[in-house]
Amino acid sequence: MPDALRTSLSHVLVQAVEKAGRALVRDFGEVEQLQISLKGPKDFVTNADRKAEKIILAHLTKARPDFAIIAEESAPNETLKSPCWIVDPIDGTSNFLHGLPFWCITAAAYEKGHIQAAATYNPISRELFWADRGRGAYLGNHRLFVSARRRLDESLVLTDQPHHNLDDPKAFLRLCAGVAGVRRTGSSALDMAFFAAGRVDGLWQGHAQIWDRAAGILLAQEAGAVVTSDDGRGDPLIKPGLIAANPDLIDPLARLLAGDHPKDRPENRHA
Repeated sequence: MPDALRTSLSHVLVQAVEKAGRALVRDFGEVEQLQISLKGPKDFVTNADRKAEKIILAHLTKARPDFAIIAEESAPNETLKSPCWIVDPIDGTSNFLHGLPFWCITAAAYEKGHIQAAATYNPISRELFWADRGRGAYLGNHRLFVSARRRLDESLVLTDQPHHNLDDPKAFLRLCAGVAGVRRTGSSALDMAFFAAGRVDGLWQGHAQIWDRAAGILLAQEAGAVVTSDDGRGDPLIKPGLIAANPDLIDPLARLLAGDHPKDRPENRHA
């Protein structure tokens, strides 16, 4: 991480997720072996999740003991307050459980009404995504920018649907029909990191928890995206649904999900 861009908050977050990552890589190796056992790995993964969260919180609270904590395992029902750490020790637990390498550790620092710093780390690929408010988003030392694609029918979109019961099944069908492709990795936090890195062109999350999306919101914003609630009327950190895209695609994507068929508009037709 470039020293010139490193703030105390991002530095603390990066150290915490990398430390937890080393422990989880060892556990992930074991859970793959447990797949062939009769007992199965579920209890093992639950313990790994809690152990990783303990490692992260110990590091964060030592650095900033005045920060409140929202964490999936130990403090999921805490009210958002400032300042606050927001932590998910394993996002993509089902993938972890089945030995799939699409999971991550994600954490963010919330202060003064905004996410100020963020870190999302995939220990298997060793990809570290991090951001500081007003100073950019990065993959390691590489500055991130969202995709500049301008046409929905050429765009690839990541979504967490239909993992939960769809509030609007027709919106999912409209999305599938209106874009070049729809993908689901099983990790909301990784989806947001991949989007910030320009690997996909848009994002729709219907039911992600605050700890799944807190870091990703800052990553996406600092990479040049517009991030909004999926109804366009609320804070995407607070409301459960969000959409994200570059400034050219955000309105067409919102209209598509709402049923206003932007693919039929002149600006989105093939030449």
